Amino acid sequence: MGKKKYAGALLATLATSMIGLQGMSAPPQQTVTLQQGIGPAVVPHATVFGNTPANTPVTVSIILKTQNTAALQQFIQNSTTPGNPQFHQFMSTAQFAQQFGQPQSVIQAIVNYFQSFGITAYVYPNNLDITLNGTAGEFDQAFSVNLENMGLQGQNFHGVPGPPKVPANVGSPILAVLGLTNYSPFVSNAVRVPQSVLSKLPNRGSSSNTPPTGVVTPQQMEKLYNITPLQSQGDEGQGETIGIVTLASVYPDDPYKFWQGYGISVKPNRINYINVDGGSGAPSEAAGSSETALDIEQSGAIAPQANIDVYEAPNTDYGFVDAFFNAISSNQVDSLSASWGESETIINYLIQQGEESPGYAQSFNEAFMEAAAQGISTFIAAGDQGAYDAINDTGYGTTTNLAVDDPADSPYVTAAGGTTLPWSDIPNNFGSSLGIPDSVVTTQRAWGWDYLWPYYSIFGASSEASFAPNFIAGGGGGYSVIFSQPWYQNGVPGVSQYHAVPYLTPIDQDTSWSFNPNPSVISGRSNGGRAMPDIAMNADPFTGYNIYSTTFGAGQEWGSGWGGTSFVAPQLNGIASLIDAKVGGRVGFWNPQVYQFAQQPNSPFTPMNATGTSNDNLYYTGTAGTVWNPATGLGYPNVADLAQSFAAESEGPAATGPAAPTPPPGPGAPNGPAGP
Repeated sequence: MGKKKYAGALLATLATSMIGLQGMSAPPQQTVTLQQGIGPAVVPHATVFGNTPANTPVTVSIILKTQNTAALQQFIQNSTTPGNPQFHQFMSTAQFAQQFGQPQSVIQAIVNYFQSFGITAYVYPNNLDITLNGTAGEFDQAFSVNLENMGLQGQNFHGVPGPPKVPANVGSPILAVLGLTNYSPFVSNAVRVPQSVLSKLPNRGSSSNTPPTGVVTPQQMEKLYNITPLQSQGDEGQGETIGIVTLASVYPDDPYKFWQGYGISVKPNRINYINVDGGSGAPSEAAGSSETALDIEQSGAIAPQANIDVYEAPNTDYGFVDAFFNAISSNQVDSLSASWGESETIINYLIQQGEESPGYAQSFNEAFMEAAAQGISTFIAAGDQGAYDAINDTGYGTTTNLAVDDPADSPYVTAAGGTTLPWSDIPNNFGSSLGIPDSVVTTQRAWGWDYLWPYYSIFGASSEASFAPNFIAGGGGGYSVIFSQPWYQNGVPGVSQYHAVPYLTPIDQDTSWSFNPNPSVISGRSNGGRAMPDIAMNADPFTGYNIYSTTFGAGQEWGSGWGGTSFVAPQLNGIASLIDAKVGGRVGFWNPQVYQFAQQPNSPFTPMNATGTSNDNLYYTGTAGTVWNPATGLGYPNVADLAQSFAAESEGPAATGPAAPTPPPGPGAPNGPAGP
């Protein structure tokens, strides 16, 4: 879906040398080295088993550079700025390809080159993504590499020890090559209460018939964030399409059983499953199927009449990027979310010290720029290790430096952060059952499990000092070292300076921590990077949610005690569907608009700016009087007020202001897409 095929093997061959008419050899054509995805960070740590058999099927994606990138950035800014002539005048995919994709002649030259080796090429309509299918032997020749079978931490995969190379005239427009190493690097941003503790919580058992109590239901969540007034007015996402990008498949009936369990009447046959690059394989809990289930269940509960398109891709760098390009270039979804990621630390291994953006992260960023230009609102989970997102990087080893999550670090997505609710709001709360004072969390705060560290004995630990470094969880947040601070964060109170509580200090070259149980509040300044998250809502598993997933096992389909920013991203996705329906069309990329709302006297956000250890994500905390902080972003929304802010903005006075540097997108209508 969303791709066009160049059928048949073309005979044109771009040779690296040729025999001249006089029998003389011409000088070899210059070659260029191409950037890869996750490969360079994984291959040095892997065990090599031998060459990949030449007939092994291999999928590789070529991501191309955008053209006129400055004009694209300006168009996105214009289309999200009230009063600008291009405000909410979004592009079609064809218009995007014409203005910002690579020319057809460039596309054809790349296709011809790879087809000369017997490789089949599929081109996305945005002219930025080419998916190639061939054999290991064909790719060995085309890229001048040697594919090898490898193993790392229980995974078997293929990879290449050296960088891929192609002729310069083919390689110059290529941003990155994904798939020569098909390692599975991405992890779900979902977290569960430890089983040893979950078993002690009342009413948290599993049942195949009814959802367990003692957690936040969809109806409670909707009241907490004042979503119910929209639904009471009949706004249930009618006419909207929610998009989910995921790296694990799901049993198709599971979301319907979740909604049925909570008495939510939904549109029948609303879910459309799209396999990308062959799909994600059979559903399994090991693969992360419960992540996909919760993404659909949470977004669909908030907007029960919206359609849902689920893009299921293999857990590889090419699969994840292709899934985004597929969803965005198809231009059928009005909002989009994903809850998978990895830290910037492992990505920066590609470029040694991480002082410039690698093509790998930029591949995601290009997809999100296209989404913004087409008016698709995109939400990505910010991560679940608080300020230390690299701590669980598979294949990289323990890494205790401050880090944020990719692709939520893109300046063109809304990064979804996490909070903890007051426990008194949760029936049969954790405190009363285990002897912890009910006042342990008295008001909604940044999610950071440091508030549980003093109760180490309940978790079977011998001391707080031994427990804390092994009980790391919280809402992802901090500052990117890949992407610069975007225009909409300039001058926002709280972005340039922060406060923090250093419980944990990295030592031994960022491989372990020293622990301070009573840290003083310190202050610091931004590194000039993209600040995240943008918006936060309840994500703590101790004040968390249920998931219905057949992969939990027969009789155990209802899983309790789940949380993570994985829940917040699809919840915002569902909220976006309600807002689009209320406004009458796409409102587009949220961030430039919501940052302006947050700075107004009638802000629809509650900034969580208390300073100290009662409001931190294991490091960053709030700053009194500010609008934004690195633990919770702009804070949590009053959705009814947020919808009204978007509606008032869309119904504002006629646009005035300077003309944009790019032409209007053509025959599309205001507040809506121009078509695929």
